Amino acid sequence: MLAFAGLIYSALLSFVLSSASRNRREGRAHAPMLIYVGYVMCGLSAGGAALLPVWAAYHPEVARALMDVRFSL
Repeated sequence: MLAFAGLIYSALLSFVLSSASRNRREGRAHAPMLIYVGYVMCGLSAGGAALLPVWAAYHPEVARALMDVRFSL
């Protein structure tokens, strides 16, 4: 479920950023819905970044185990 939420979040963020850059390049105004979704995505990112250290402080054993995760391609 978390992977699905991450996929939706990243797809939506990619759409918002590409639409905003295209509008800026073409000199058009952003749609109000694009601005609202952009602010929500920014708030979710900031909230997640603020809550992650709090979660790690209350779950140090899990946070320590996550520090040893290795990714390979």
